[in-house]
Amino acid sequence: MSDRVSDRMTDQATHYTLLGLHPSASPIEIRRAYRHLSKLYHPDTTDLPSAIATVKFQQLNEAYATLSNPERRTNYDMHIGYSRLYVIQPPPDFQRAASRQDGRRSSAYLDPTDRPLSSGEVFVLFILGLTFIGCILLAIAIATIRGDTLQTPVPPAQLSIVSYQLSVKSG
Repeated sequence: MSDRVSDRMTDQATHYTLLGLHPSASPIEIRRAYRHLSKLYHPDTTDLPSAIATVKFQQLNEAYATLSNPERRTNYDMHIGYSRLYVIQPPPDFQRAASRQDGRRSSAYLDPTDRPLSSGEVFVLFILGLTFIGCILLAIAIATIRGDTLQTPVPPAQLSIVSYQLSVKSG
């Protein structure tokens, strides 16, 4: 079965080879490959001639449209003779560790631990921290102006005297 898949894949360029992936690639890996290659081949950002870049970019879009839709991907896999039933997938943690060792990291994916914070996100966190500190300082200033004090617990010796006095008055 694997010989048949490899024969078909070498005879013609598949969507997987276009994206540089194996047919057992996860949806996240497909998206990463598409985003990386679309940045390289987009007609507005590439050094390639416009006609070649447009054709390559359209091929990438077609491949991603097919492979990102589970139903279309299953039909496409059957068309090229690939079956997922006999493929053993490595655990997700293993794939994540391997991709980090490759040094490939990008900021356009769903997993927030998979990318660093952008400068805008760092700025928002900084402003949030300043706002929190400002609120605390404002609350302390207002309490000081109003003359409010922190409530301190009554020492046990005074508590027993007060409770004794209350019991004498009521009795």
